[in-house]
Order: sequence, then structure tokens, then C-alpha cells
Amino acid sequence: MSNSLIKIAAANLKKAVPLMLKHQIPTTPTNYALWYAYVGEQNPQLNAELDAAIAQNQTCSPVTSEILYRKHVADPVELNVRELKQNLDAMVCELSQSLKDTNADTSSFQAQIDKDFSQLTDIETKGFSLEQVIGVVRSIVKESENIRSSTVNFSNQLQKAQSEIDALKNQLAASEKDVLYDALTNVFNRRAFDADIQAQISLEPEGCCLIILDIDHFKAFNDNFGHQLGDLVLKTVAKRVQQACRDGNKLYRIGGEEFAIIIPSSQIRVARQLAETLRRAIEKLTVKDRRSDKVIDSITASFGVAQWQPKQDFAALIENSDHQLYEAKRLGRNRVMPISN
Repeated sequence: MSNSLIKIAAANLKKAVPLMLKHQIPTTPTNYALWYAYVGEQNPQLNAELDAAIAQNQTCSPVTSEILYRKHVADPVELNVRELKQNLDAMVCELSQSLKDTNADTSSFQAQIDKDFSQLTDIETKGFSLEQVIGVVRSIVKESENIRSSTVNFSNQLQKAQSEIDALKNQLAASEKDVLYDALTNVFNRRAFDADIQAQISLEPEGCCLIILDIDHFKAFNDNFGHQLGDLVLKTVAKRVQQACRDGNKLYRIGGEEFAIIIPSSQIRVARQLAETLRRAIEKLTVKDRRSDKVIDSITASFGVAQWQPKQDFAALIENSDHQLYEAKRLGRNRVMPISN
């Protein structure tokens, strides 16, 4: 790298670090790379999307940072290699333990065989009976069988690992998308929700609201119409709710038929209005199975809304939303709780 490029890199890093500190961005390699690209101002779309995220949340959530990094900074091959490395690390740990077990067994077997061969030497010098000689031979045979069993087990572990490595190599072209997204509904998953809600409450909790919604009588849809149509209900509801999310609000599938929306820097009154809008939109939905002509036109959802309170942690905010959702269910479903504030 030339001296001029080194100077530019150093200057960009000096700009990036204070910005990260200002917006309480964790100092991870991914975030360093993202903000280094930001201050370099070579990608207007990245800067616009990062500015929008900061304006909405006063910080950039872990999930948003990861998505922007993947979209604008990372090499797709790097993303696939990252997942491969994680799987290989787990495999290496497993093989390492298996090797330790085999080594321990081998040491034990070696000690026993050394003892047995010492006894064989004594046969020549001290004169053992035939029964004693047979006993020593049997012991050697037994220890040989044991060590063979241990080495066969380790060999099987190696073969299994090789098969898994081959499978991982075949998956290198697959996306890392599953890490953050729910495969069925294509909205963010529980892992993404946990990361974002923890970061939001840790960094910028003031005014943060949480909506948790649950599709009413969902089990009945599966029982009466089948799981395929039940899945269609989930996808249709998720798509409709996703369309209604504005201003950077994200939708997460956090359970079977349960979804959540994090609303940063807001008020519970505004969050309730959004929940009520979503409730009305959902009850207008109709789902039809084209093959069987079965129609579901009785889809409704119940909503629990809560706002962060001083000294609360993220778990308390989730618990409050869950409590309000339970109340909505208890009072007859298809409603938003609390009723007013």
C-alpha cells in the first residue's frame, strides 16, 4: 500500500471511531468495516441508509448493521466462509474431544499391556503355571480388543467429519440469510429480535415501544384446513403487517404464530394506533387455497403494547407486552391492549 493510501486509511479510521462512539456502536470488526466505508463516502446508498437508521433510532441496531454490512461492504464469498468456519469450529471441538478420549484410552491400554508383557517376562524367569500363562494371554487379547474398539470409534468419527465437511463445501453457495430471517414468512426471526431489543434497551431505551401480536385461534386453522393452509395464513399476515411498518420499524416472527414490532423513540399512544391499524387490516384478510378452493376469511389477531419504563431491562418490556397480549386474549381476542393510557 502506498503512503498516500495509508494516510487516507488512517484519516478515515480517525473519522470512523468518534462516530461509532457518538452513536454507541459496538467496536466489532463488522462495525469498523461498515463505518470505515461510511466515512469514505464512496457509496452514497450505504450512507443514506445508515443515516436513516441513525435518525430513526439514534444508533444502528446489530441486525441493521449486519444487513448493511452484507449489502454494501462484504464479499458474498466471505459471508459463506464465515458460516463454514462456524460449522468447522464446532466439528473440530467434537473431534478434539473424541481424540482426547481415544488418547486417554490408549494410555490406559498401554499401561495394562506393559504390565501384561512384564508378566510374560516373569514366566521365563520364575516359571508360571499353565493357568497363569493363559490368564496373561487372555488379558492381552482383551486389551487388544478394547483398543481396537476405541480406534474404530475414532475412525468412524473421522469419516463422519469428512462427510460433514463435504456437505459444508456443497453449501458454500448458500446465503447467510437464514441467520436473521424466518424461512417461512421472510421477516426477521427470533434471533434478530433478541439482538435488536437488547441493543435498543441498552443504548437508546427512551420512548421505545414494543408490540406483540398473536393470530387468534391459529391451531384451529391447522386442524380444520391443514398445515399448508395454516402456513399460508402466517405468510399472508406477515406480508400485510410488514407492508404497514413504516419509519424503520421492523417485524419479527418470535414464535409459531406470534410476531413482534419494535418501535424506537415513540410513545405508547402512537404504538397503539399502529397496532389498531394492523388489527383492522388483518381482520379484512382472506386466504384461499387454489387447489381445494378452501377459504379462510375469519383471520384476526390480538395485540399487546408496552412502552419502556425507567430502570426496566428488555426482559421486563417483553413481559409487559406479553401481559397485555394475554389480557387481549382473555377479554375476547381481536383487540389491542391496553385500551387507553
